[in-house]
Parts: sequence; C-alpha cells; structure tokens
Amino acid sequence: MGQSLVKNYVHIIFSTKNRQPYIIQEYEDELFKYLGGVCKAHECAPIQIGGHLDHVNILCLLSKRMTIADLLEEVKTDSSKWMKKRADELRNFYWQDGYGAFSVNPSQVYTVTDYIKNQREHHKRKSFQNEYRAFLKKYNVDYDERYVWG
Repeated sequence: MGQSLVKNYVHIIFSTKNRQPYIIQEYEDELFKYLGGVCKAHECAPIQIGGHLDHVNILCLLSKRMTIADLLEEVKTDSSKWMKKRADELRNFYWQDGYGAFSVNPSQVYTVTDYIKNQREHHKRKSFQNEYRAFLKKYNVDYDERYVWG
C-alpha cells in the first residue's frame, strides 16, 4: 500500500496542577479556542474542546504525523504560557504532568461531542476525580490511585 490513510479520533483529558480551579468562565472560551489552535497547528483537527474549572477535554482527529504524547507536550506547554499572561491570579497556572487519552469509535463522536459541550452541567453531579475514574474503568485501564492525581 503506497498511501498512509489514518483517521483516529481521540478523547484527551487532563487537569490543572493539583486540580486548582483556574479555568473560570472569564477565560474558558478563549482557552478552549487557543487549545484548538494548537491542535490545528499540529494537524490534529479539533472537534470539540471543553472543560470545567480544573480540567479540559479535547476531542480531535490525531494527525498521522503526531503522537499523543507529542501533541500533549505542545498543547500543555503553549497553553500554560498563554494562560499565565491572562491575569495576575493565573501566574501560577500549570497543567498536571499526566493525561488520559481514549480512542473514540466514529459512531460515538457526536456522543462525546455532546458530553464535552455539557461539562458545566455534568459536573454539578459528578466530580472530575469520579468522572476520570469512570473513564479508566470503562476503558479497563490499570492505575495506581497514588499517581493519578499528582
């Protein structure tokens, strides 16, 4: 086969360092647009980006030229620097070191998109930690609770 054809939908989740509630409404739309721009710059087409207070969800098409780890390094580094410039109260803004990345069946893209759009409502009922644990369970990911939240 002479051509590389790839279509990988990925749902990425990561939080602020120590789950600090830095993603306030005043900055979130700009942050989500900025994150989308970083994804686009690396040929990872953003489909939906959202989050709430202490974490972000990104649904994108992963480029055939980019690993998830490399994408996350670019996204976190660029957006962390950008956020720190928004306001004095954000000068200590950092993302946590880790992340979750989960493959999405093409038939579930709309479901995941709706889920990400409704983060504010969703988190009235479920904490980020419980949400993330549910993803780990759903995808049968082995983890050590001591190292998930650092």
